[in-house]
Amino acid sequence: MNAIIAEGLTKTFGSGEKAVKAVSGVDLSVDEGTVVGILGPNGAGKTTTVRMLTTLLPLDSGRATVAGHDVVREPQAVRASIGLSGQFAAVDENLTGRENLWMFGRLYQLSSKEAKKRADELLEQFSLTDAADRPSKTYSGGMRRRLDLAGSLVIHPRVLFLDEPTTGLDPASRLDLWDVIRERVSGGATILLTTQYLEEADVLADRIVVIDQGRIIAEGTADELKAKVGGERIEVVVHDPDMLHRATEILQRGSGGQCQVDEHTRRLTVPSTAGSKGLVQVIRDLDEQQVDIDDIALRRPTLDDVFLELTGHKAEEKETKDDQQSADSVATQGGAK
Repeated sequence: MNAIIAEGLTKTFGSGEKAVKAVSGVDLSVDEGTVVGILGPNGAGKTTTVRMLTTLLPLDSGRATVAGHDVVREPQAVRASIGLSGQFAAVDENLTGRENLWMFGRLYQLSSKEAKKRADELLEQFSLTDAADRPSKTYSGGMRRRLDLAGSLVIHPRVLFLDEPTTGLDPASRLDLWDVIRERVSGGATILLTTQYLEEADVLADRIVVIDQGRIIAEGTADELKAKVGGERIEVVVHDPDMLHRATEILQRGSGGQCQVDEHTRRLTVPSTAGSKGLVQVIRDLDEQQVDIDDIALRRPTLDDVFLELTGHKAEEKETKDDQQSADSVATQGGAK
């Protein structure tokens, strides 16, 4: 059964020549008890899609249901069935962790006693008990993220929306949050996760939807998407930057694809269908041409390769106009967590 269904979602900000189409005909389905990752760079339309599905933004066209409720006709029922954790922790810095969670419970119309009990449970679950009575402005970024996610779980939501939940976190805090997400999944939650971190989508999602410029351009499991690129990759890190051009020519010679060059890291990447034999041949050719290398490896394609192949650019951060307009629109409308 589908926990989320979206058909033909569109959203445009502005009008006339200044109009920006943030989402253009998105179709999406998420089975109950699964994690679907929406993968794409800033400006791709991920956040705008989530805000429409969570009733924070009106749809221009299309239809969507969440937990069996129509987002246009039954917005209150949708809000009562979901949890939402956005890109920025939505906590009151002047309140303690305990007070924040109590407040979220009251907003969800729990009694004061029920809200207090639920706050205590979540503080323990998210390892925040020791800091429960400190103002949240004293929390680290990872702690605020955990508090924000705890707030989205006050009512045991059937469907949880996580909009780039690990943005800005250090690696250790990101891994901690991944563990929390896995716990929710093991408990039967349905999760829609947006991310620009390729590794995050690979690790957490049962199925991945790749979105770029407001359109879905591919979807499937991580392995299915990687199979679209096919073959393996030879990666070489050249010791001398002046030898990059010569090394590129060598790698390009025996490859069926374009050699990618990162001048900053001196890293060259090229498709290979010859496996270990191709790797050995590249080593020989580089040695004959006296190109010293710091590292060389043969690896399977990654989601980064998939994204580059599909879009022609990397899944890198790039703030664009529709991000700001979407944020401004939500700010003017308000809305609860």
